[in-house]
Amino acid sequence: MVAYDTVSQAVDDLRQRGYTLDFNLKGSCLECGEQNFNPKDFEITEFHRFEGNSDPGDEAVVYAIESRNGLKGVLVNAFGVYSEPLSDDMIKKLSFQKN
Repeated sequence: MVAYDTVSQAVDDLRQRGYTLDFNLKGSCLECGEQNFNPKDFEITEFHRFEGNSDPGDEAVVYAIESRNGLKGVLVNAFGVYSEPLSDDMIKKLSFQKN
């Protein structure tokens, strides 16, 4: 797996590799355009974690997401203090462990 120095490098490279859509967190699901995806409806194919050296606001995770219906995109999410409130199923899906 490639190691990136910045979030933007990771996102740019993933986009070049076909992860062209933007996914957004919505508590208990992911949203992409007009579609919602429950945790069982998508897979995380890779992720890249970035830790801020001096500012906790710089901590983020970039996820490469592929939905069961073939959509491929990117989710960028803060972690720690600044992370979004999520359902238990979504927390489990986005954890840093292999599902």
